[in-house]
Amino acid sequence: MSARHPPSTPAQPPRATLARDGGASARDEAANSPELKNRRRWHSALYRQVLFAAGIIFVMIGAIGLVVPMMPGTIFLILAAWCFARSSPRFETWLLTHRHLGPSVVRWRESGAIPPIAKMFAIGSFVVTLGSSWLLGAPNMVLGGLALLFAGLTIYIGSRPNL
Repeated sequence: MSARHPPSTPAQPPRATLARDGGASARDEAANSPELKNRRRWHSALYRQVLFAAGIIFVMIGAIGLVVPMMPGTIFLILAAWCFARSSPRFETWLLTHRHLGPSVVRWRESGAIPPIAKMFAIGSFVVTLGSSWLLGAPNMVLGGLALLFAGLTIYIGSRPNL
């Protein structure tokens, strides 16, 4: 081809170039539509409400677990704090500053440490649960699943620093 007649170029740059150069593609326009924004807002509000409800349930279970033997409480309070952090900062603050419920959650957030007595209690409860399941005649699949779960949890608990 001669210099006088350059190779033919497309009339429009490719779509990706338009979006990169500041032009709006159809997908960008759809993403910014009022209908989609409203749907995202609704999903976000629903997500926060579900997390808030889960947080309330976890607080109730955690509070019961703090007074009932052989039922963990702290893990449910940690889950509640996680839910409240994403749904209600006011309730997260309430939980963290609560005289009875907050200290274990604050310690977990600061260091991820588990007190040695809690480690022994947790591992002991794994042994009692697995043993009683075996004595009560649980199916082998259930026993195997419990054994795997408890082995993994024991490794995790053992790997956490002591308080």
